[in-house]
Amino acid sequence: MSFSVQNSLKTSLKSSWTILKLIVPIYILADILFYYDLLSHITFIFKPIVALLGLPQEAALAIVSGLFLNLYAAIAFAAPLGLGAKEWTVLAVFLGIAHALLVETEIMKRLGLSRIYSICLRLSVGLLVGGLTSTLPQSWFTHELSQETVLPNQSIYHSLFDLLQNSLYESLSLSIKVIALVTILIFFLDFIKSLPIIEKHSQKVNSGFSILVGVILGITYGAGILIAEYEKGLLQKREVLFIGTYLMICHAIIEDTLLFVIFGANPWIIVGLRLLFATLVAYIIVKYSKTT
Repeated sequence: MSFSVQNSLKTSLKSSWTILKLIVPIYILADILFYYDLLSHITFIFKPIVALLGLPQEAALAIVSGLFLNLYAAIAFAAPLGLGAKEWTVLAVFLGIAHALLVETEIMKRLGLSRIYSICLRLSVGLLVGGLTSTLPQSWFTHELSQETVLPNQSIYHSLFDLLQNSLYESLSLSIKVIALVTILIFFLDFIKSLPIIEKHSQKVNSGFSILVGVILGITYGAGILIAEYEKGLLQKREVLFIGTYLMICHAIIEDTLLFVIFGANPWIIVGLRLLFATLVAYIIVKYSKTT
């Protein structure tokens, strides 16, 4: 499959529309919830999780939307919170590991990994690595939130109409930034997919190559190389367990990371921790697993 600017453009336009449909309404909804102080009635349920991650209680909706939907929805809820660089990095690490659980768990299921294993692994490792990130020195992070910054729950609006106007402007501004980034990434990743080496190896089983592709392009593409062979019974269970475990912790490392770098998150911490723990956890689980 040769690289096609037209196809990449179509994909980016489709993605842009999806991003707009997610970010704009969710961003506005988040501002309305903050304006009427409605979050205090529901976010207490998730207090243990946000406390473990060292995040403000209002970040609960960002976490929940990221877990069940995707990173765009999570960012739309988190953007109005006025988070600092460290908090954005924690959020990026946790949700980078544990996001879109419903969809990506089904992909892992096709590789023979149970839904319970996939969900428990991603949640536990996400909380572990996210909690570890929250303990890192503040000096490792930049662009911290200044004391003068007004948080969303401190109303500065004279009316709901004023809030809606500002929310629409801010959500569109955020959408444009995300769309620009995603469009660049789509063209870049489509070009990578068109390279002869990708096409050559995607036609046959190659564990190391599958991990590399998954880390760069995402779970769907990385696991997709192996699904057909697994369903034919041509792969060892230990091999599938290692690759699946690795990719659930560390995948789409470029796109996922850059989405949070927009807000000042530290990319080196995000990438470093995800690669490190993906390697360690996958090795330990396969070593002590009874799977043959």
